[in-house]
Amino acid sequence: MPNAQWLNYLFMSEKTEFAQWLRDAMTQAGYATRPSVLEREFNTRYWGKPVTLQAVSRWLNGQALPAQDKLQTLAEWLKVEPQVLRFGPQVALSVQAHRQRWEEKLTYQERETVDAYLQLPAPQRKVVREVILTFAKVHGGEGKKPGASTNDN
Repeated sequence: MPNAQWLNYLFMSEKTEFAQWLRDAMTQAGYATRPSVLEREFNTRYWGKPVTLQAVSRWLNGQALPAQDKLQTLAEWLKVEPQVLRFGPQVALSVQAHRQRWEEKLTYQERETVDAYLQLPAPQRKVVREVILTFAKVHGGEGKKPGASTNDN
């Protein structure tokens, strides 16, 4: 079954990458990348059932991924964003680039509009969203003239 093997390979790669990012975060925070250190430091901060030495060893060796609540505890302890710990530093760069594009493209009036939109109750936001998407679909469709300006102030 090639598809199952491919999915298994991808998931193993995720585990391996997570293990590397965990080791990197521990090193940057000044900790040795040993299972005994990870077990001790994690369990002093985690309010749930303590994890075993075997479990943290599997995290460090790329054999398992922690659950979301454990990932959050690891991230807080190591002072990194949970998504960076889980998916690597490139995810933070991608989010930052998206935020920058968002901030650069919006005018003051557009930001004011977005703020007003966010203050609306959910049913009204849904209606406004549908109206905007309808306008965008019509404006971006075949009826759009080549070279036409998108700034109709």
